[in-house]
Amino acid sequence: MKRTSIETRRWLFPSALSAILAGSGLWYGLVGTPQTDAKMAVSKPTQSATLENSPTQPTESSAKLAADNGTQGPEQAKTPESLGPQPFAASLSGTEIDGALTADASGDLIINLQVRDFFDYFLSTVGEVSPETAIQQIEAMARNHLPQPASDQALALLDEYLAYKQASLQVMQTRLDPARAGDPGYQLAALGDALTQLKQLRATTFSSDAHQAFFGLEEAYSEYTLATLAIQQRTDLSEQGKQALVQWHRNQLPAQLRATEQHLHASSQQQQARTAAIESASSPEAAGRQLAELGVNQEGVESVVGYLKQREGFDQRFQDFREAMDREGSSGLAEADLEKQREALLERHFPEEQDRIWARLKMLGNG
Repeated sequence: MKRTSIETRRWLFPSALSAILAGSGLWYGLVGTPQTDAKMAVSKPTQSATLENSPTQPTESSAKLAADNGTQGPEQAKTPESLGPQPFAASLSGTEIDGALTADASGDLIINLQVRDFFDYFLSTVGEVSPETAIQQIEAMARNHLPQPASDQALALLDEYLAYKQASLQVMQTRLDPARAGDPGYQLAALGDALTQLKQLRATTFSSDAHQAFFGLEEAYSEYTLATLAIQQRTDLSEQGKQALVQWHRNQLPAQLRATEQHLHASSQQQQARTAAIESASSPEAAGRQLAELGVNQEGVESVVGYLKQREGFDQRFQDFREAMDREGSSGLAEADLEKQREALLERHFPEEQDRIWARLKMLGNG
């Protein structure tokens, strides 16, 4: 029965799991911002490591993939939403379980992103508890709450997930060339290489259904981010051309990602418009009127106007302070006495300590 091989493979991985978890969010970390860490790893996993640690055939071909990453058909069984008042790890106290393992009416595991979230919820405790303990908790949840064959399918998929995490470490073992680490083109090529290697590793580790369910959205967003970074580096495009191409790539995202990205883009454009309104306004009151026209609520308008008025007052007091300093500087006082005079002027013009700090910073900035 497959149970023997499942148990054998699962216990190969706990010794490496603590280190694996430290890099489990590799691709999200790499593409979250345009700035790439020069220590990002880009080496390709060796074939022997991939074959040794990954099943050569998908082990849950009978499990069903929910097309919308939700459920498919009526549910027969599902793991609970909480571990109760005394979870096996203190860090989980008061939390709900991320994700879930769900069986459909036929008793097969429904493969979706919730399965990966469920695994990560338990595996995140490694370090606080032993890897063996975290894995035993997942196994107990599957056995106690899912029917056959869903429980076996979940544990087989867990084996593959652990194998993937172990093999993915090799994608992070080679550093970028320090001599080229500051080159945006080199960084972009390294990001693309890393994504390619991870996709290849996932394809050899998981069934196509599990690969898509676990990493489909992540890979789509990674490829979108790479495309936008590449577009921004091009010198043969106008700014309008770049924006048009980025919008085209944004439109290719899966629906749930596209909606989020479009919202973020719209928010960014809105924020830029509001910042421009503040910078171009002739007075705090004028800035407030423009912000109101751009949709800022009354409370927000009043807070901005109040702040700008405070800055105006500060700037005027700073100008008065500099004029007073210039007069003192021409008085012929010794340097030590002149410094005392400056401190006295600071306290006179800026009674608040925070304002004195800003005044000193402004003096340094003005030379």
